Amino acid sequence: MQFNQSETKDLMTVLTLTVEPADYQEAVQKELKQLRQKANVPGFRPGMVPAGLIKKMYGKGVMAEVINKTLSDALGKYIDEKHIAVLGDPLPNEELTSKVDFDTQDTFTFAFDIALAPEFDASLNGHNKLTHYNIEVSDDMVNKQVESYAQRFGDYVEADEVQDGDVIKGLLTEQRENGMTKENAMLNPQYMVDKEQAALFLGAKKGDVITFNPQKAFQNEVEIGSLLDITKQEAKELTSDFTFEIQGITRHQAAKIDGELFAKVYGDNTVKDEAEFRAHVKAEIEENMAEDSEYKFGLDAKAAIMKKMEGLAFPEDFLKRWLHATNEKLTDEEIDKDFPQMIEELKWHLAKEQLLKKYNINIEKEDVEDYAKKVAKMQFMQYGLMHVDDAYLTNYAQQILKDENQLRGIVERVAEQKIYAAVKTAVKLEEKSISHDDFGKLFA
Repeated sequence: MQFNQSETKDLMTVLTLTVEPADYQEAVQKELKQLRQKANVPGFRPGMVPAGLIKKMYGKGVMAEVINKTLSDALGKYIDEKHIAVLGDPLPNEELTSKVDFDTQDTFTFAFDIALAPEFDASLNGHNKLTHYNIEVSDDMVNKQVESYAQRFGDYVEADEVQDGDVIKGLLTEQRENGMTKENAMLNPQYMVDKEQAALFLGAKKGDVITFNPQKAFQNEVEIGSLLDITKQEAKELTSDFTFEIQGITRHQAAKIDGELFAKVYGDNTVKDEAEFRAHVKAEIEENMAEDSEYKFGLDAKAAIMKKMEGLAFPEDFLKRWLHATNEKLTDEEIDKDFPQMIEELKWHLAKEQLLKKYNINIEKEDVEDYAKKVAKMQFMQYGLMHVDDAYLTNYAQQILKDENQLRGIVERVAEQKIYAAVKTAVKLEEKSISHDDFGKLFA
């Protein structure tokens, strides 16, 4: 096969490939031979169909298929061997591609437009200064987390008198002729927009009857509809007062700071007293703060890397054409609207690819599995499951990795984390202690 690459201009080059009989004839004959063994042609036993008839019936299609595969393989091999950094995929250049006639031709010329990545250096060094924040964990943060655990693992108890936050159960009755009623209605005055209406319930006891106006109290059709089991439209039109006969008062009571709570949070026989419990809580917060700090460093490192990518030119016409070719449903308007963001994403992709090579970073199977376990652990914790068996956690992580989108996202995240770790050792790093409140202001 003959190759001819044009001179590069505006990050574009044209690769012309001349395909000759020697490049495809053997593969065509092999494919036709296999077809002959399988072909079911009336009047002939399987495998006994004349080769000439098989060629007449399937020759053109087989030739086209073989040549297309030959072209694809040759393009990929050429790009790899020449170490060409391409953008997107090669696209056919119809102007320079010769007409194809399988009846009269045995030599074919195909031309492809190839977009080239711009030259750049995304690496950072000692001339670049970045800050790594060490977030201080205060006693107040520990106290709040202890209180949060106490609330999370608390119980609901019956109360005698309504306080702020209590849930009351009772009979709702509309104050008009033939008005609606609802038994076992559940109401939390804390969620009322009108605080004067909410105040009507505070201090009330079981058996008391409170008159209030749902429309005035909630000012929200969804809340009213949920309370009364009516539609949003019915709730919108509702103006009546209602009475609420209190039949039960339920209050959430925080758990005691004792061994039972310690076990629920950290497992049996892990913590022996409150001091040790608070030490565990502090260590847990410190671990979370360290992750927040790494997240911030990653943002700053990415910003510094992307700054080095400013001003890079790209073959925009080709890239828009490629987007059309890969997704025909995209309109010109959609492409133009999203194109600036696409270019930024492309810059970051190119930077990551370069830095992975520069820092000799490999993404190992264990790296991906460990990160998937972290994702799994966070998901369980969101549902209050603080202690999941490691074997179960590992199995769940494997299920996550079976999803191609999640797998791709995790691999990308692992790659970024490794890049940021390498950047940390390459730049001039300033370690800075900071309060949690001041750290939060960095994101404002």
